[in-house]
Amino acid sequence: MQTVKEIFPVLEMTCAACAVSVESILKSADGVQDAGVNFANQDAWVSYDPQVTNPQNLRKAVQSIGYDLIIEKDNQQELKETAQKNHFQQIKKRFTWSFFLSLPVVIIAMFFMDMPYGNWIMLVLSAPVVFYLGRSFFINAWKQALHGKANMDTLVALSTGVAWLFSAFNTFYPEFWHRRGIHPHVYYEAAAVVITFISLGKLLEERAKSNTSSALKKLMGLQPKTVTLIQANGEMTELPVKQVQPGNLLLVKPGEKIPVDGIVTEGSSYIDESMISGEPIPVLKQKNAKVYAGTINQKGSLRFSAEKVGADTLLAQIIQMVQEAQGSKAPVQKLVDKIAGIFVPVVIGIAIFTFAAWMIFAKENAFTYGLLSAVTVLVIACPCALGLATPTAIMVGVGKGAENKILIKDAESLELAHKVNAVVLDKTGTITEGSPSVTGIFFDNEADAPFLQSLLLAMEEQSEHPLAEAITAYLRAAGISAVSLNGIESLTGKGVKTNYQGHTYLAGNDKLMIENGVARTGRLYQQASDMQKQAQSVVLFARGQQLVAVIAIADQIKTSSKEAIEQMQSRGIEVYMLTGDNQQTAAVVAAEAGIKHFKAGLLPSDKAAFIKVLQEKGKVVAMAGDGINDSQALAQADVGIAMSRGSDIAMDVAKITLMGSDLNSIPRALQLSKRTVATIRQNLFWAFIYNIIGIPLAAGVLFPVNGFLLNPMIAGAAMALSSISVVSNSLRLKLTKLS
Repeated sequence: MQTVKEIFPVLEMTCAACAVSVESILKSADGVQDAGVNFANQDAWVSYDPQVTNPQNLRKAVQSIGYDLIIEKDNQQELKETAQKNHFQQIKKRFTWSFFLSLPVVIIAMFFMDMPYGNWIMLVLSAPVVFYLGRSFFINAWKQALHGKANMDTLVALSTGVAWLFSAFNTFYPEFWHRRGIHPHVYYEAAAVVITFISLGKLLEERAKSNTSSALKKLMGLQPKTVTLIQANGEMTELPVKQVQPGNLLLVKPGEKIPVDGIVTEGSSYIDESMISGEPIPVLKQKNAKVYAGTINQKGSLRFSAEKVGADTLLAQIIQMVQEAQGSKAPVQKLVDKIAGIFVPVVIGIAIFTFAAWMIFAKENAFTYGLLSAVTVLVIACPCALGLATPTAIMVGVGKGAENKILIKDAESLELAHKVNAVVLDKTGTITEGSPSVTGIFFDNEADAPFLQSLLLAMEEQSEHPLAEAITAYLRAAGISAVSLNGIESLTGKGVKTNYQGHTYLAGNDKLMIENGVARTGRLYQQASDMQKQAQSVVLFARGQQLVAVIAIADQIKTSSKEAIEQMQSRGIEVYMLTGDNQQTAAVVAAEAGIKHFKAGLLPSDKAAFIKVLQEKGKVVAMAGDGINDSQALAQADVGIAMSRGSDIAMDVAKITLMGSDLNSIPRALQLSKRTVATIRQNLFWAFIYNIIGIPLAAGVLFPVNGFLLNPMIAGAAMALSSISVVSNSLRLKLTKLS
């Protein structure tokens, strides 16, 4: 039986329970072999038998339980992005309205409690906050309950619902309590504030999720929309890239992107393949060389035969693998959800037990005290401080990160980064500067140096070779002026040649020197060989058949790299280097940077596969990279870290971006995560300590001993105190110094 595996964006999911529901319905659909749903990136993958079912049937199945699948192929990511943007705007609107409606409620409750009609004003203002703007908490709580589970939404729905209904009862029927000698307190502000703060947390979460699809969109944008087709009669026509077939002859002009994978049939040019290899120096492509979709042609024209098109191109495979890597990660269960899963059933159990105990053991007013105590137990469990615990720590942590040039996109990366025990670093642009620069020019006779530098500058200014830019930049920075030349001869793949004052001058590689009979002996030539062994690129400069200078060029290691790597290793973190560059260069860079483990000659998929192997060994892996070729590995890693000077795509995929080139920011980011998670845990302690003390008192545990029953006023004050404790503790994070 032949099966097809496809990925579909899912709409309308609002919680992890929604993902479970969608996955269940897909798995139970006819013809489906297996299916999985990732709540974090809102995607579902389905493996199905096309003889039995099709995407339309899968969509109908998902629609039957209130969600939707995007099955259109053409603008799938755009549709998903639009839906996510709309969802984000809805949450933003809900938070804004909640904030402005809750503010007067809090002011009345805190400062004007006895004002005329105060309770009625608070009832009117808080009702839409709880039941309209906060309706998603009740819906999600219900969906969780259907699966026999409880999370933060359950706790929010339960406590705010009970607090508001109890307050409404006391507003409508205050005499019920007055007749029993009890003052009817209201808790509208607690219910409204909880909804507002938790909505803020959801807003931050959604903002982080919306970045996921933009990376894929930018990757797709690397492929041009149209191509120039050369027909059998030699005529050229423009064609949409989707219509290109294997075997078509295509033309790529200077500066254009390669549209599909193929083989060069005519012409030569340098191609920027950093998307695949990560290396900044363009590669020379001549007849029979392979070219890949999405790479960028430099200054020459190429004709090539299309070999792989559509989903078979290397670019399409990178896009699919990034998509799968993002979808394969299990969403991190929030710490508060884990606690709420235990706390909710415990609180409900205590409330029921309290009511039952009063009914059984109380001698008089059993029902009144039982009801009041049970409701007070539920109200005091209201997660006001719990709602603040994570968002306030995250907000302060993110701000602290920004101060230290670390841009943190979401809470998940902060929850995971402190667990990282393996860091994988890309070489080019991460450990090294990412662009070639001249490390030294050595002359046969120093007295000739000024003249030779002026001549070399004039030749390299007219050269199309990728290393020429590094030489001209170096010489210009040294204040050298170019001599006037009548012209140069550019020898593609070898170098440049010119005649000046009766002499022939050559600047290029070893091949050019051999062809022109330049003597390959002597001190300078030995120096050039030594530099090549140190993984440096060397340009040879000759007059006639005599070598007069050698220019060493290298992508230099950043000054901060070694220190940062040492720091991570001293903390017990394993550091690996992965690169698409050759073994010799990788070995030299690894040795210089102090890295014991490295792998060279890797494709983008190899990097992601290596990270997967580390994860299977139980490692929590952070990957730092800067290029499009790193995007797959960044998506696969538990914590993706992008360098801000790199590609937009790497930054979109990664959860953390380092603003600057200092690699020391990585250990700082891990340290910040540790401090932030510690603050969240401390906050949860402060949020729960009042509950742990208050709930037994609210239940009336001291009543049989000394007749003490918790005054609802004190319960309210305790809730406010716990919120102040949490906010103050989060602000302490601002004083943290990262080293």
